[in-house]
Amino acid sequence: MLGIPGRLNALFRPNGHVFYGWYIVGAAAGIQFLGAFLWMQSFGAYVVLLQDEFGWSKALVAGGFALTRVESGILGPLQGWLVDKYGPRWILSIGMVLFGIGFMAFSRVGSLLEFYLAFTLIALGSSLGGFATVTVSLVNWFSRNRAKAIAISQMGYSFGGFCVPLLILCLEGFGWRETALYSGFLVLLIGIPMVQMVRHRPQDHGEVVDGGVVNIDREPTSVFPIGLGFTARQAMRTSSFWLISLGHACALLAVSSVLVHLVPHLTEGMDFTLAQAGLVGALMTGFQMAGQLIGGFLGDRFNKQLICVLCMVAHTLALGLLAYASSLWAIIVFTALHGLAWGIRGPLMVALRADYFGLTSFGTIMGFSSLIVMLGMSGGPIYAGYMADVYGDYKIAFSTIAVGALLGSFCFALARPPSRPDT
Repeated sequence: MLGIPGRLNALFRPNGHVFYGWYIVGAAAGIQFLGAFLWMQSFGAYVVLLQDEFGWSKALVAGGFALTRVESGILGPLQGWLVDKYGPRWILSIGMVLFGIGFMAFSRVGSLLEFYLAFTLIALGSSLGGFATVTVSLVNWFSRNRAKAIAISQMGYSFGGFCVPLLILCLEGFGWRETALYSGFLVLLIGIPMVQMVRHRPQDHGEVVDGGVVNIDREPTSVFPIGLGFTARQAMRTSSFWLISLGHACALLAVSSVLVHLVPHLTEGMDFTLAQAGLVGALMTGFQMAGQLIGGFLGDRFNKQLICVLCMVAHTLALGLLAYASSLWAIIVFTALHGLAWGIRGPLMVALRADYFGLTSFGTIMGFSSLIVMLGMSGGPIYAGYMADVYGDYKIAFSTIAVGALLGSFCFALARPPSRPDT
């Protein structure tokens, strides 16, 4: 049996040198860090400041976030096809340019229409230059260590959330316009060089999947030989495609609602300061990072489907607790449950699809799945904001979203591995 140093060496240096796939993992982590730190996980702080300046309702401001998710979902099938055909690097580069320009435009908005137009650019850029594109590369470079690779890359997203208090200090010290403007410059200066490290397939660069490592503990998790699998049309004929997509939508219903409305809920409903609410968000993403490490190793060894079911139950309990929390300790328990469930489940959403459907048309399959997933990601923030506007708090909103998360657990429970398609 190999000791821990030996296992780590076999994982990262399978042939005596660092496998290039891990450099792609590092670049993917950096790309996701920028998206989370500058936008996804910091949007709740922008909500508070935009409401103060313009007097817009929660539902209207949340609509900007929802718009970005709707656009991402609609773009998904075309984006997936483009990545499968031309590779991820060019698509990522275009996305980063649009993402940076979108922030610069956001810094100049003066009306609701301009706000939505700026966020349309941000949406297009973050979609092309974000998670969906880089994961196509990762699933091609890894098989036995796929869940680990995706989990480590997603830790960049979590670390971005962990650093949100720093961005809140910038918002309070320099104002939201200046912060948005310099965020755009940061994306262009750092993001574009990082995406140049991403490569599509290992065989195009003299490498092999996993660096040629033979895992002594188990066989590859995928039911397909490398390079074979479902086409998008074949995948969409299976019930598992729809069940996984609906389960993922239910998960992001909970995640997106918390991303947008946790800070307003804490500052308005529980008298937290903006800085204190930011620290709660950082604690939640700390638990998310721990969950990603756990999920990466569990996913490569145990049943991903069962793990996803348990995570959705944890999301349900967390949202129910958040709805009626009246003390700091209740909020801390919420952050632990929600953060761990989010972190463990996140990398498995990608790895489970790769295991079930193979790599032949993985980007396109993910793209069509995003049409369903966007319903949860975009609908959650608008629904929670509208309910808070009507009832004056988030109790009913978070309670009903918890029920949605529970329904997601049943979707994953019913999503059985499909039979191989006819070749």
